[in-house]
Amino acid sequence: MAFRDAALSFEMVSRTSVGREFTARRRVRLGDATPNGRLRLDALARYLQDVSNDDTRVSEWSDPHWWVVRRTVVDVHEFPKYMEEIDLVTWCGGLGSHWAERRTQLLALDGRVLVDAAALWVHIDQDTMQPSRVPDDVVETLTESSGGRVVGARLLLRDKLFDAARATNSPWPLRFSDYDAVGHMNNAAYWEIVEEHLAEHRDLRAPLRAVVEHVVQVDPGQNPVRQSVIVDNELDLQLTENDTMHSAMWCGVLS
Repeated sequence: MAFRDAALSFEMVSRTSVGREFTARRRVRLGDATPNGRLRLDALARYLQDVSNDDTRVSEWSDPHWWVVRRTVVDVHEFPKYMEEIDLVTWCGGLGSHWAERRTQLLALDGRVLVDAAALWVHIDQDTMQPSRVPDDVVETLTESSGGRVVGARLLLRDKLFDAARATNSPWPLRFSDYDAVGHMNNAAYWEIVEEHLAEHRDLRAPLRAVVEHVVQVDPGQNPVRQSVIVDNELDLQLTENDTMHSAMWCGVLS
């Protein structure tokens, strides 16, 4: 599989427990769970967005809104269950000039790590919508918890050789509810594609790793196509329209 080595090479850095951390408690509700009662990946993505937003607002960043997700890596060690209470603990896993890595863990109330997640958030200029330097007050807030770790913004999957000749192509119809207040397809909606893969491959369960990378946003009126290569329940996928790749994804067993 083209994406496997790149996806598994990603380093999920350990929690340092120093510097700023933010914790929120959630209960897995009816709309978050599959018919079998496990937390869905798209619901998990919403949890990650929500705790990120709560953290930035509480910490009173100079501009809490002008950040976009470039990549999210999720390691599911054990799926949270319907009606289970979990703690979400988030901190900075690394900094770059125009971006930062947000690490988040979903913990059972007994302290077990159920899910590890790392999201690369890029800071953008609200006028040009281009990447811009991370504000000084944000750097000051996050430096200690990052431990001085420097992260880059290069995507893991985009430049890897995708075997389009072996891919199965199918349209991915978009709904009004897939778009958010920014006017683009919301980050969590991309994870519905990976969740559909899990629904079709019931023997692919934790421990697993899934990666979603965002290349070009999906706007209203577009008609993307899901190009997928599946071998031994392992997923390589690109979401494309004509010659534009909007997103690349991988999902497989966590080594």
